[in-house]
Amino acid sequence: MSAQIEFLKRADSLKSVDRANFLLDQSRPENAAEHSWQLALWALVMQPLADTDVSIDRVIRMLLLHDLVEIIVGDHPIHLQTDWQAVERLENAAAAELFGLLPTDQAATCLALWQEFEADQSPDAKFAKYLDRCQPMFQVLCAPNPMPEHRAIVQDNLNGGRAAYLKTEFPEAHAAAQSLLDGNQPAETTFSTRLTFLAETDQLKSVFRASRLLSGERFENSAEHSWHIMLYAWILAEHAAPGVSIDRALKMLLLHDIVEIDAGDHPIHGQVDHAAQEAEEQAAAERLFGLLPDDQKSDFMSLWYEFEAADSPDARFAKAIDRFQAPVGNLATGGGSWTDYNVTYAQIEQRVGTPVRRGAPGLWAWLQPQLDAFFAATTNS
Repeated sequence: MSAQIEFLKRADSLKSVDRANFLLDQSRPENAAEHSWQLALWALVMQPLADTDVSIDRVIRMLLLHDLVEIIVGDHPIHLQTDWQAVERLENAAAAELFGLLPTDQAATCLALWQEFEADQSPDAKFAKYLDRCQPMFQVLCAPNPMPEHRAIVQDNLNGGRAAYLKTEFPEAHAAAQSLLDGNQPAETTFSTRLTFLAETDQLKSVFRASRLLSGERFENSAEHSWHIMLYAWILAEHAAPGVSIDRALKMLLLHDIVEIDAGDHPIHGQVDHAAQEAEEQAAAERLFGLLPDDQKSDFMSLWYEFEAADSPDARFAKAIDRFQAPVGNLATGGGSWTDYNVTYAQIEQRVGTPVRRGAPGLWAWLQPQLDAFFAATTNS
């Protein structure tokens, strides 16, 4: 388990890899971790457009890890002159190094999935690539005031670049992009009716949490947090109770914090009116998921309610993972948000220990001795 945790801590660095794309509000560049979260969300939302031989669960996993190599090699914007063969060699070496941090069986599984995505041959990889081509374009085209140079890049990409093949491979997406470039609203299709929701969720990248990145450079936002805990749930799946569906838990974690776009983040160690918070979050879920077609709204609301209730085995595991990630980060950064909020060991036992023991007792067994040592050292210093 220590090897798995070291891998997950290394993955935190993806939150510091900036991309060429900007957030929809143009406030800053998007980073590769929040991009990966939103791509996973694209996969879930656009599932009705996938062929019957596509496994959305595998597509989501591909997209969670597809950009991890950028921790080592950085992002390479498609519009710049680049030696792509050299990049491929560097990315292969980075994948071997990063996934090599994991136990042998997991390393092989993750590397094979990453290689499948890169090869772009299987139905799952092709659909994942379609989405990876789409999200950056619509990140530009759905912005209220996109930069002219970004629109020009999208036009070139759509006309003769990497996205040109979408005209035959993913025609609804290509047509919607071209309509927006032409200054028109896209025709109503299975694809276009989901764009409003996906554009709205970009705001989660601007909701900041009490926890810091492991680098200490800034506070973590809720989009990249959601990506990271999905990775936690996948890598630490062996600590789930028998019968838990990891893929359902991943979907819960993918969706669980979207309500914070309206309701904000409420640190578990802060002073919170829980009844008011619950009402705000329920209203947020109704508004945000209500931007989707009725069947998806119902499915997503059901998953969100199940996670909040934490009564099913899947939700208990998801909730345990959600509580587990922040303490791992705080231990690695000398206390982090515990110091900011003057958190006691007793508070952690109640607010973290209870849900973690309930959903993944093996994780608490790993965490508790480290908490004992940390608070003993803090008390004696």
